[in-house]
Amino acid sequence: MEINIFEEWKNDEEYNFNEKTDKKIFSIDTPPPYINSPIHIGHAATYTIMDFIARFRRMNGFEVLFPLGLDQNGLPIEISAEKKYNVNFTKITREEAIKYCRKLLNETTAESIDSFFKCGIRFSSWEKGEKISNIYETDSNSYRALTQATFIDLWNKGLIYEANKVVNWDPKLQTTVADSEIIYEDRKGFFYDIVFKVKDSNEEVIIGTTRPELVCTCGMVIFNPKDERYKHLEGKKLITPFFNKEVPCKAHPSAEMNKGTGIMMMCSYGDLTDIRFFMEQGLIGKITINKDGTLNENAGVLQGLIIIEARKKIVEELQSKGLLKKITPTQAHRTPISERSNAAIEFIEMPELYLKQVKFKQKMREITEKVNFTNPVAKQILLDWIDTVSIDWPITRRRFYATEVPVWYCDKCNEPVLAKKGEYVQPWKQKYNGACKKCNNKTFHGDPRVFDTWFDSSISPLYILGYERYQKFFEKNTPCSLRPQGKEIIRTWLYYTLLKDYLLTEKIIFKDAWIHQHIVDEKGYKMSKSKGNSIDPHMILEKYSASSFRIWCAVEGNLDKNDFKCSFNRIQNAGKNLEKIWNVSKFVSMFELTKEQEKNIELMEVDKWILSESNKIVQEAKKGFNNYDFHNPTVNAINFIRDEFASNYVEIVKRRAYNNDPKIKFSDAQRNAAVKTLRDVLKIILEVLAPVNAAMNYYLYKELFKKDIHKQKWPEKNNITTKLVGTELLEFNSAIWKAKKENNISLKDSLKKVIAPKSLEPISMELKAMHNILEIDFIGKKTKIEVN
Repeated sequence: MEINIFEEWKNDEEYNFNEKTDKKIFSIDTPPPYINSPIHIGHAATYTIMDFIARFRRMNGFEVLFPLGLDQNGLPIEISAEKKYNVNFTKITREEAIKYCRKLLNETTAESIDSFFKCGIRFSSWEKGEKISNIYETDSNSYRALTQATFIDLWNKGLIYEANKVVNWDPKLQTTVADSEIIYEDRKGFFYDIVFKVKDSNEEVIIGTTRPELVCTCGMVIFNPKDERYKHLEGKKLITPFFNKEVPCKAHPSAEMNKGTGIMMMCSYGDLTDIRFFMEQGLIGKITINKDGTLNENAGVLQGLIIIEARKKIVEELQSKGLLKKITPTQAHRTPISERSNAAIEFIEMPELYLKQVKFKQKMREITEKVNFTNPVAKQILLDWIDTVSIDWPITRRRFYATEVPVWYCDKCNEPVLAKKGEYVQPWKQKYNGACKKCNNKTFHGDPRVFDTWFDSSISPLYILGYERYQKFFEKNTPCSLRPQGKEIIRTWLYYTLLKDYLLTEKIIFKDAWIHQHIVDEKGYKMSKSKGNSIDPHMILEKYSASSFRIWCAVEGNLDKNDFKCSFNRIQNAGKNLEKIWNVSKFVSMFELTKEQEKNIELMEVDKWILSESNKIVQEAKKGFNNYDFHNPTVNAINFIRDEFASNYVEIVKRRAYNNDPKIKFSDAQRNAAVKTLRDVLKIILEVLAPVNAAMNYYLYKELFKKDIHKQKWPEKNNITTKLVGTELLEFNSAIWKAKKENNISLKDSLKKVIAPKSLEPISMELKAMHNILEIDFIGKKTKIEVN
């Protein structure tokens, strides 16, 4: 049943976004998932919740822009292609590397799209993708052209510059990475106690280091000013082991007395502390590490060796010369790691293009305060990240499958020439036809670099709103309504989008930010293929249905506040909530009214009660859904169906709806009221839960009311009031059922006398019929039962 419904939605063009609409537009800047492998359960869950948002907004009169973006740029694609096809992109041509990436994407894209489809998600976009409608791909010509256009604009604003700076270098991927792409891990290693000698003396100074292979770059030795052990070395020269280089020794507070031997060698580009120290002291650093992670000629006999091999080699050399005193395992120390490759970061000088960001830190804080975060914790994560920004954003990478830098350089004077905006160019293989404005030379070479993937993905709200291509539409409908995304990319996608789009437009690019947590296993561990605890969405959808999965996404909790624990058992249990919806719908479907009967209605007090209660559900759901809370309203609606509607109201009025009991006779108007109320309340509840339980409610609504539920307006507030006290009614019924059970009396058997709350007197006739009570006295506040 579900697949047929999903096909109907797929082919229904009314879902497609109408850019010429008079309706207010609600735009969702969906996070393009990497399609380096089929989507995982986290993608399925978070996009399903985004579908809740889209469907709710459509019911409230919005034209909803809800595209599916597929991120098909950058290092994740290359890494996956290298792994799958067992190739090393640094050892093959660029053309070959790109072919492998395209091959991978051709295999994984269709499966990912199919997973979203089987979750019952209906995307809506006003542009047709190059392959499939309502989908855009970040490696498409149009997307890459816009990335290049934004670069040109930022260049012309004077916000981009090139500099030969020390960069975070991933030796495995052989590219620069930004601070935001670095994680820190506590990794164990060794302290190597090596022997320095005081110049013109036989005195030995033992220095503990974790990186003996960098002794060739040592520029100074320092000790803590409070350390009495080394004060006599102040101002003296020390001779480095093996390389025999003279270096000064001085007191400096950066030295930690309790770390190693308490005296430190400071090496250029060893870590961030070393880099800052060299800058502070005005020392000239020496680069020893090549782009491929091997050591260069400055390392002497270590030249050509990778870091681990070089470390082993220098240890052997030091041992043979008596210059290594001891090797001691270290406690785990904080190590910068490339988030992409898991390689330890090295620091080398490399010319890269930079986007200015340090000077805009205060502005970024102001922008952050103006964005509506559904969870203040997420806002604080962003503010904390802004505080750590200390260098401008290196936006270029030395890889292959990404948007190319649209610049050529004059072969004679190296003057840069930018491409024309609006066309996607590949300078590494395209010639520039023109003359240099500086020297009139006519030969150029293209920039071989590509952009950081975040420089690409940070334009997603610009792209979906038609920036540059449909400028009038963009200006009318900016900012984007919603940015939904994971908390792990706050410091990258969220930050870079706010930064870059502000620098381009001087606007805050979206209003609301819904930042979700993780999908974890039963034990609370984040799901991943490497841990073997991930669940394939296809398995869940085939075993339990999309409806069960979707209802689980709502009842499990609020994903912007807490992690979701996911398991087959939890999804199966959540799916049991659907049985009550189905069963009560099946019962109500037995009753219909003609147009004439609908005109002959006499609402009884219990009808007014259930209608007023359903009105509360409508209002609570609208308030919650508007604030991206689908958990509490869904749970409340399900509880209402089970406890108030099915277990109480239906049981009370079923005799009136049938109206065939010879002992008690209702008027036609009263019978019609029961049927109409049954249908009206069910209709309301199906509409309230339609964004969540999309397929089942679509089917039931069409069967019962002959309309498409997803094209209905959100239910209106009714002004019906009641004298009944709902809690007293529920307590009364529960007390009767409990008493009959405890006294082994059948539910159909009679009770002689019951004392009931005064507020229930208006429905005495129906309560008698429901419970087969011979006499009810409405004189008390609590229910009292007299058993026959």
